[in-house]
Amino acid sequence: MSSAQPSPRPADRSLQIRQRPEGGGIVVQLGGDLDLENITPLGPALSDAAATVSGPVVVDLSGVGFADSSTVNVFLQAYGSIGPRLRFAALSPFVERLFGLIGLQSALPVHETVAEALAAPLPDGDHAR
Repeated sequence: MSSAQPSPRPADRSLQIRQRPEGGGIVVQLGGDLDLENITPLGPALSDAAATVSGPVVVDLSGVGFADSSTVNVFLQAYGSIGPRLRFAALSPFVERLFGLIGLQSALPVHETVAEALAAPLPDGDHAR
């Protein structure tokens, strides 16, 4: 009988962060797997993106294959510091399931597409930080 060992994460699933200006804001496109082992650069990348524009900061999650609770923590901390300019869009199936399980879609601004997130107005009473 052989013991099953978890297979290591494929190299092509490592965290990828790309930024591009779009629609008066900036899109932070994430790819790969987001977990405690590789999440460290994400918080500073979101803060840096927010500092470069006065418009929306949209996190494109379409390329994320896995995310854990450390990712959720980074997103909540970033939203606490950036505010309603930070939006999440194009959730991959895994991320959509994760957000749904812990109720993040009611705590964070989530949009179907990047274009919708860029076009969405700030909620009433909120101001860009």
